Amino acid sequence: FASLASVFAGGEALSRSLVDRTKARRDVEVVNLYGPTECTVQAITWTTEPAPSGRMEPIGRPIDNVTARVLDPRGERVPVGVAGELHLGGACVARGYLDRPELTAERFVRDPWSDDAAARIYKTGDLCRFRDDGVIEYVGRADFQVKLRGFRIELGEIEARLAQHVLVREVVVTMREDALGDQRLVAYVVLRG
Repeated sequence: FASLASVFAGGEALSRSLVDRTKARRDVEVVNLYGPTECTVQAITWTTEPAPSGRMEPIGRPIDNVTARVLDPRGERVPVGVAGELHLGGACVARGYLDRPELTAERFVRDPWSDDAAARIYKTGDLCRFRDDGVIEYVGRADFQVKLRGFRIELGEIEARLAQHVLVREVVVTMREDALGDQRLVAYVVLRG
């Protein structure tokens, strides 16, 4: 029998147009993988289905031994369809950041839904929402971090470095996409008079 090949995509939001272009070239299933490095890189998956063109693919459902919760700023669960910050828990969660205890305490918090007092959930910084069918959709970021070609970038760190130049009075860095799929970082600078 003939087996269907799979193409795995991860690192950035997966557009329906990319799925359609991929499937037009080959008879493959496209699997969307989601997961930050702090949670073993792949914590949630989604095998694409026929869908209206132009929308983003959902990130999917948690894999075995992973819990996913969408919470408001107070740490309470949000209703289906409402965006909140995605928190991941279970066997996938790292212990924290090496030699960064403050950042570890901020991002790896106690899991209040676990019977294990040592259980932690990781605050991803990603805004997501649950659909009625339990599938998770990515909405955006809760902070100023962006992803470019699979790399997480803190725009504030770039701004701080550029602001150190003697001629720079003000600076703002953003990610632009002038043409579909052509993303780049752009710095807007005001020079000293």
